[in-house]
Amino acid sequence: MIFLTDIYLDHAATTPVRPEVWQEMKPFLDGTYQGNPSSIHRFGREARAAVDAARMTIAESVGAGTEEIIFTSGGTEADNLAVTGAARAREHEGRHVITTEVEHHAVLHACEQLEREGFDVTYLPVTADGTVRVETVQQALREDTILVTMMYANNETGIINPIAEIGECLRGHEALFHTDAVQAYGMLPIDVASLQVDMLTASAHKINGPKGAGFLYVKKETTLHPLIFGGEQERRLRPGTENVPAIVGFGAAVQSLQKERETRAKTYGQLVAHLLTTLASEDVPYEINGIEEKRLPSIINLHFPGTSTEPLLAQLDLEGVAVASGSACTAGSFQPSHVLKAMYGEEDPRVRASIRISVGFGNDEDQMETAAQAIANIAKRQRKILTEN
Repeated sequence: MIFLTDIYLDHAATTPVRPEVWQEMKPFLDGTYQGNPSSIHRFGREARAAVDAARMTIAESVGAGTEEIIFTSGGTEADNLAVTGAARAREHEGRHVITTEVEHHAVLHACEQLEREGFDVTYLPVTADGTVRVETVQQALREDTILVTMMYANNETGIINPIAEIGECLRGHEALFHTDAVQAYGMLPIDVASLQVDMLTASAHKINGPKGAGFLYVKKETTLHPLIFGGEQERRLRPGTENVPAIVGFGAAVQSLQKERETRAKTYGQLVAHLLTTLASEDVPYEINGIEEKRLPSIINLHFPGTSTEPLLAQLDLEGVAVASGSACTAGSFQPSHVLKAMYGEEDPRVRASIRISVGFGNDEDQMETAAQAIANIAKRQRKILTEN
């Protein structure tokens, strides 16, 4: 079904594959290049060369060595490998893990599994602005802390955590430091040495690459236990035949990103600003969730007083405007945001009356204006109905 508007504002969930990325992937899907990267014949060597080229591009993008990049099926697998792999590898040194209450479920559920295995996990709170305080991390550190894992930028609010400062406070402690940079990777310049992280996660489909490819940066000499077992691929940490087309697409997406990151960030920030200006002109009350000065330019989470998230999303969908309430990984049924609960408390009206808007490739100011007008009209109708009832 084609809607009258068809405005996609859910780029934090997934992004469209850019044309230049598809062109790079196509020869590895149509049979032009068909070898297994582990094969020693010419076909295999061609596939291996393509994987190696993508690995080099990605390694350079975060200031890492090629041997420090492990390809995975996406951000979730990379997070799981980092969290459970590090904890299990170091449990003889301690069994305490530190994370936050606002992590992606790939980290939270991995930590819950570690608790079932007997690990002690501390879930740090965040302030109302959505950030973790460095001193909170310092206070939670113990002698038996073996891992600290926290996201660079939140997938629901876009709020940026002080990862470099936290990395500095961990200097001298034996705990490994992992950051989920899935949302940050497309918007912020990243250098693993400056951040002082031991592990970092990113995903192709968040930066206009294909689904099915992610990577985990693993600092040299960091020991992890694999999640699966098989061949020699990816330093035995992620055995199995590499997804060559997706990895090639990932590399192509990173090449585009490296050339355009600042331009994209500026453009997306302007689009969000235009949407907010239009909302203001429509005289609809709204509040920004989280602190404006510490937010990715592409993501904004808005509270509309006197509304309800679920019908707001449904009515916007009928208008052809795609937004979200939180992580796409909770799809199937509406669940109040665990991130907003952590920020404001479970009973705060923001928890059940907020939406996430995330912009990206293909969006323009006309779409922002149309979407803002649709949001304003629906929010006003909801407020009127709720007031009358």
